[in-house]
Amino acid sequence: MNMFTGLMIPFLGTTLGSAMVFLMKNKLDDRLEKTLLGFASGVMVAASVWSLLIPSIEMAEQQAKIGWLPATVGFLLGIAFLLVLDTVIPHLHVNETEPEGIKTDKLKKTTMMVFAVTLHNIPEGMAVGVALAGAMSANSGITLAAALALSIGIAIQNFPEGAIISMPLKEEGMSKTNSFLLGALSGAVEPLFGLITILLTSLVVPILPYLLSFAAGAMLYVVVEELIPESQNGSHSNIGTIGFALGFVIMMILDVALG
Repeated sequence: MNMFTGLMIPFLGTTLGSAMVFLMKNKLDDRLEKTLLGFASGVMVAASVWSLLIPSIEMAEQQAKIGWLPATVGFLLGIAFLLVLDTVIPHLHVNETEPEGIKTDKLKKTTMMVFAVTLHNIPEGMAVGVALAGAMSANSGITLAAALALSIGIAIQNFPEGAIISMPLKEEGMSKTNSFLLGALSGAVEPLFGLITILLTSLVVPILPYLLSFAAGAMLYVVVEELIPESQNGSHSNIGTIGFALGFVIMMILDVALG
């Protein structure tokens, strides 16, 4: 039950955020959007450090390995994994006009916008999955409370992501119901990739330090490549920075207090 709960909490955050399309009449205020993007960035950076990279180093040392080696290898592989997905999958970010990935004329603009958020959610699902796997593994140094703290933290930052995708879909002419459903669907990859990561870890326990840092690298790729630039673009960039600070501190407190 604890594993299922941990996997589903982030998905709940995306779903609730997507439901904001029923409450908001107009588009998201630019300042609010920048605050939410910055907040999501702060949560993901703090989670990458306290929930993933530090446990990866500590676990590798407990396995009598060079502490920084699995963290370095996994981190760089995570970056490379997201770089490949970012290059291959056609997607369109909010407030952008030119799609990224392989060029195609067959996909609608709304579909590519959903793909963009889905890309963000893949590493988040992996991060929750690997943390839960660590909590179930003996001598991992990761407690169930710490894994649930990561899950809650990602759910918090998924809330604005859900709103940021469902609102623009409505602006593109889609109905509120379909905008909500597509926004929520973009978060469905999180429990899926979380479960896949748990199964991989249960098969080969020694790779857990690599998977922890892999998830950290994938998450930080999203932060540096997409979230921070979007939060700093145009005016009111300082609001995005404030949002980042709040997200970072809240995730840090969650991890330290519950870990």
